Order: sequence, then C-alpha cells, then structure tokens
Amino acid sequence: MLQPNPFPGKLIVVEGIDGSGKSTQIDLLYKWMKSQGRSVYFSEWNSSELVKSTTRLAKTEKMFTPTTFSLLQATDFAERWENRIYPQLKAGALVLADRYAFTAFARDVTRGVDRQWVRNLYSFALQPDIALYFSVPLDVAVERITSSRAKIKYYEAGMDLGLSDNKVTSFRLFQQMIVDEYEAMVTEFHLTKVDGTLPVQKQQKLVRQVVKSVLKDWRGLVDPVAELQQMEPELSFDEDGNAEAEGAP
Repeated sequence: MLQPNPFPGKLIVVEGIDGSGKSTQIDLLYKWMKSQGRSVYFSEWNSSELVKSTTRLAKTEKMFTPTTFSLLQATDFAERWENRIYPQLKAGALVLADRYAFTAFARDVTRGVDRQWVRNLYSFALQPDIALYFSVPLDVAVERITSSRAKIKYYEAGMDLGLSDNKVTSFRLFQQMIVDEYEAMVTEFHLTKVDGTLPVQKQQKLVRQVVKSVLKDWRGLVDPVAELQQMEPELSFDEDGNAEAEGAP
C-alpha cells in the first residue's frame, strides 16, 4: 500500500486506458487551477529526459521483455519523482500527474510481471490525495484511438504478448486486460471512478467538484507570477497616448 502524503502540497492523478479521455480532463483541470492563482506542476508518464532516448530505442528495436520494460518505466518515474514531484509537494505546490504508479500496476501485471513485485518497486511513491480513474467501455476507447491516429503503436497494442497478429484485435484484448486490473485497484487504492462517456464539460464539472471537496481547506502555494501580475497597476492612457498607472497622481 502506498503511504499517505505528509507534505503541504497536494497530488492529483488521472488514470485510465488509452482513449479514456483522462488527458483532456487533466489539461482542463490544470488551466482551471492556474486561473485560481495557485502554483501548479504538471507531470506525465514516460517523460523523463534521463531515459527517453533509451526507451525510444528499445521500443523501435522491440527489445523489451516485460521485466525490462517495467524497470525502465520505474526508472523514468523515480527520476521524475525525486527531482520534480517530491520537491514540489514538499514546497506546498499542487502536482497534477497524467498517469501515476497505477499505470505500471495495470500494464506490468497484464504483461505477466508479479503483482506484488511491481507494487514493491513503487513503494517509495505516495498515495495521491485524489486519484481519478476514467472508466469507458472498451468499444468507445477503441473507436477514439483508431479514429484519431493513423496507426496504433506496437507496445500500446500489446503486440509483444502475442495476443493476436491483428494490431487492433491485440489492442482490444490488451486494453481489456488492463481494464480488469484497474477495476481491481478501485477499492485497493481508493480510486474515484469518473464516467468517461459523459460530455467533456460535464466530466470537468464532476472533476472540479471532487477537487473542491478534497481541497476545500487547502490554500496551496501561491503562484508568484500570478501574484505579481495582480500587483501590477493597470495602465490607462492620457490624451497624448502616454501610459499612466491607474490611480497615479
């Protein structure tokens, strides 16, 4: 079990299979929280510069085994955790993460890696203050992905598992197995399920309600840039076109 967050900052994560709409929702949430004048840090899965080139090469050459894939993704996460997420939480900022350790728990186990081993691998991570799981029927997710992309990627489709020679069929089978893992984690890790088939704005309204209820007594770390902008005097112009601060003598 992940340990509770002891820091003044707050951690909000979104999870779900490809095509669940989670990335759209966390982007909207990020913009909304920034508009509140709070310091917000955003992190996404598989984005560490430390391992990015290695990951790209291994995927291109199809070199991954389930265990090496799991370890490299954990390295990516650990680097971002130690150098970005942890310091932000300690400072009191709000951290938004598009995918978290739960992605590894779902994907790695689906690939056959031992469930407890993967959980131990991420034992340094903290339980998010809010973990939103966007649930959608498989057909909806598949339609969203196939209609928005020219092709599905090899590992994204789970082709390394030999589920099917057809990439779309393999994608469906792989994603369904991941869904089963997510559903099992709802109770274990207190994930908040969101209906990913609802209209985007309605989903965002629900997301904001959850965030407000959990963070209602949390002031957060003020964004110094936003605060400075609020302190700057509003400019007006005299008859000659010269700028002057509002309220100036």
